[in-house]
Amino acid sequence: MEQKEKLLTIGQFAAMHGINKKTLMWYDEIGLFAPAAINPENGYRCYDYHQSPVLETILLLRELDVSIREIKYFMKNRSAGSLKCLLEDKITDLDLQIAHLQAVRTTLCTHLQNMDTLLTMDLSEISIIEKEERCLVTVDITPETTFEQEVELITAETEKYRLGRLHEASYGSMIKVADLQNGNFDHYSKLFIEIPFLPYQTGLHIMPKGKYIRAFHKGDWSGIPTRYREIFDYAKKHSLTPHGFSYEMGINENVIDRIEDYIVQIEIPV
Repeated sequence: MEQKEKLLTIGQFAAMHGINKKTLMWYDEIGLFAPAAINPENGYRCYDYHQSPVLETILLLRELDVSIREIKYFMKNRSAGSLKCLLEDKITDLDLQIAHLQAVRTTLCTHLQNMDTLLTMDLSEISIIEKEERCLVTVDITPETTFEQEVELITAETEKYRLGRLHEASYGSMIKVADLQNGNFDHYSKLFIEIPFLPYQTGLHIMPKGKYIRAFHKGDWSGIPTRYREIFDYAKKHSLTPHGFSYEMGINENVIDRIEDYIVQIEIPV
């Protein structure tokens, strides 16, 4: 106990907390955290061991990006209640940051998977895959909807769900299987946005869990009808019944310059 009653030099106290002693000097100068005493012989700042919890609280708040002004206000009105409120606010902020980072990680994993697919896939292959249920944000369109209107619709939805950047979600289009089977290959009815970790809400479109036909098309959209005919021939040959919507999504937009190199991933539940 006697050791803890002794004063520490500014260097010792800073080292104990893993900070630069200039930080302690600055905290003293701005009136945030003062030393326990000033050495009368040389004017050096000295600190008491028992000041450590207070400094650690300040350092924690700084790590949470609490402003100096907020910390100074808290220090002048320090209580269990005020710290509780401050920490609750910061935990909420952290949860939002964590959700954002998780969304970014999911998007990066999607891009990584797409790049792996690009490097290994056979574009002529049609396969059956299993997918988990997903929630999609959708906007309705018609063949008469212009590109400018589509951009406005997508922008409005990304703002509604507070997406900071477009790369935080995946985008695509949907067309009814019934329209495809009737030869209406340009009757797209929806655009979709897949937002990572979006909880279920009323009004969201559910991309059902189960088996899907997956195929790819390379080039401009004039070749899409031929690819869909091949997909339906494959389904008939394997006694599969496509239903619902076909989900189309570009998978190489960030690594090409020409529309001739554009690759669309097509997935249809069966």
